[in-house]
Amino acid sequence: MMKYIIAVLILGAIAGYLNGISGNPIIKVVFSEILFDFSLIFLIFVMGVIIGVDREIVGKLRKTGIKILAFPAAIVAGSIFGGFLGGILLGINIYAAMGVCAGVGWYTLTGPLASQLFGVKWGAIGFTVNFLREILTIISAPITTKIDKYAPIAIGGATAMDTTLPIITRFCGQDSIIIALTSGFILTLIAPFTITAIAMLTS
Repeated sequence: MMKYIIAVLILGAIAGYLNGISGNPIIKVVFSEILFDFSLIFLIFVMGVIIGVDREIVGKLRKTGIKILAFPAAIVAGSIFGGFLGGILLGINIYAAMGVCAGVGWYTLTGPLASQLFGVKWGAIGFTVNFLREILTIISAPITTKIDKYAPIAIGGATAMDTTLPIITRFCGQDSIIIALTSGFILTLIAPFTITAIAMLTS
C-alpha cells in the first residue's frame, strides 16, 4: 500500500510542477483547490457512512465520552513543548518556534499567520515544518502504528481529519476514525488561537 501512496505523491508533485510552468487553463482547472475540496468532502462523507454502519465505533465513542478531548490536548501540548526544546537547542526565537509548532500540521494556516505574527522567515518555516509533518505522517504510518496504534493520529495533528485520514484508517483501523476526526477537528479549531496567544507572549 505504501509504495502506491508514495508513487501517487510523486505523480502529484510532477503534475503540480507541470501546472506551474505550462499556464494551461485546463490543467489549472483539473488541479484546482475546488477539486481538492470536493475530494475531501467526499472522503469525509464516506467516513461518516462507515461510522454510521459500524455500531462498535459509536459504542466506543459513548464509552470514551469527554476523555476523548485529552488526546488533542496532549498533541498540542507536545507540539508546543517540541517547539520550545527546538528553540533552545537551535538557539532561535523560542516563541516563534513554539508558535510554528502550534500549527499542528495545518501548514496553509501556519505559513501566512506565522509570517504576519513573527515575520516572513517564520512564515516560510511554519509552512515547511507543518507540511513535512503531514508527509511524515503518511510515510511513517506503517512503522509508528507498531509502536502505538494511535501514533499516526498524534503525528498528523490537524490533518487527521482530512488529508491523512485515509492513511490513518488504513493502518490504525476503522475504530480510529472517531478519534482521528475529533482530534483533527479540535486541533484545527484551536490552532489559530494558540498561535496568536503564543505570539502575544512576545509583546
